[in-house]
Amino acid sequence: MALLRQPLLALARSARVRELVTTSPVSSGVVRGYVPGETTQAVVGAAADLVDDGLKVTLDFLGEDTTDHARADATVEAYVEVLGQLSARGLARHVEVSVKLSAIGQALPRSERGDGHRVALENARTICRAARNAGTTVTLDMEDHTTTDSTLAILRDLRKDFPETGAVLQAYLHRTEADCRSLAHEGSRVRLCKGAYDEPEEVAYQSRLEVDTSYVRCLKTLLSGQGYPMIATHDPRMIEIACSLANRYGRDQGSYEFQMLYGVRPEEQRRLAASGESVRVYVPYGAEWYGYLMRRLAERPQNLSFFVRSLISKK
Repeated sequence: MALLRQPLLALARSARVRELVTTSPVSSGVVRGYVPGETTQAVVGAAADLVDDGLKVTLDFLGEDTTDHARADATVEAYVEVLGQLSARGLARHVEVSVKLSAIGQALPRSERGDGHRVALENARTICRAARNAGTTVTLDMEDHTTTDSTLAILRDLRKDFPETGAVLQAYLHRTEADCRSLAHEGSRVRLCKGAYDEPEEVAYQSRLEVDTSYVRCLKTLLSGQGYPMIATHDPRMIEIACSLANRYGRDQGSYEFQMLYGVRPEEQRRLAASGESVRVYVPYGAEWYGYLMRRLAERPQNLSFFVRSLISKK
């Protein structure tokens, strides 16, 4: 399975394969199991169903590496729209949003509005303000390692006015244990994931064992700290370790949460929620779903096997 990571990441950039996946009656049906739709109406409906099942939700309007202001502005408008709909339907207490800064301007060249960092910060402020008005929060997604410093700097600026803004850290980066120590303070929400980008060995662990070991070290730092850890994993072993560590550090259920992707291990999501754990489902939506899906398949061998089994079951 590990040998498939590079080919899958390459396929994420293939327009031809995207067309095949989208138009095939089998695969397009499976895609809807992982990305519930392209519209605000579709994703709010999916969120409502999950909330009815006792789950929390974070919504991600898909898109990244935006290279023009109009597209970045459209992404901001999409977030403002979905936050308004969440508020109108009484879902905001259970549903937040996740934002990729490269989708709202981080990668833009300098212009009359400033450089990409400044544009992304101001656009993120707009989304955070809309989230607060709706009664919910924002988490800043983490992308490839070249954006980590900029993303954490924007997080620091946002937290001056919106301290509830969440962070994401990726355990496969060498730097992440130190970043966890910096962010494990009271009031700090931190999602810990393993990481989904193709990173060089100079900055990231390459083997599964190294990544898993780093993940556990980071878990210990976050769960022993004063913040609110958001444990993003589908790995049964990591879930077991996280529960054990939470008990060791005297963590009550609700002082942390588990996070899983929409369509991946839904039975486990409901099992954990039924046991009293807080579980949040990461729900992507929008037209730019293809790259997201292929990275999820490349991220972990288990994800690919889930997808393949789903394809077979649809035949």
